[in-house]
Amino acid sequence: MLTKAQAFDPGLVELADLAKALSHPARLAILEFLASQDTCICGEIVEQLPLAQATVSRHLKVLREAGLISVTQKGVSSCYCIDGAAVSGLRSRLDAFFRAVEEGAVGISC
Repeated sequence: MLTKAQAFDPGLVELADLAKALSHPARLAILEFLASQDTCICGEIVEQLPLAQATVSRHLKVLREAGLISVTQKGVSSCYCIDGAAVSGLRSRLDAFFRAVEEGAVGISC
């Protein structure tokens, strides 16, 4: 049996993984909060969400692994900020994907 990495185009697998990172409202809320700040944020993220600190940390890890946010250590604190280039790249890829899907659907009716 093939894994998803073997069965599908690598670009689609990567795009699906990035989309999965966006597929939770807490992660979207984290991105919105970070985008509204003009500096890296250390501890204030937990205060913005109705979730336990450990749960917020797991969501931050998913966003970090997807490359959408970056983290720097300041003593014992982890400070987070949006990776603007990564977010812009993801938007471009999603725009291109949906443009192709939309173009393929023109004139089709079921």
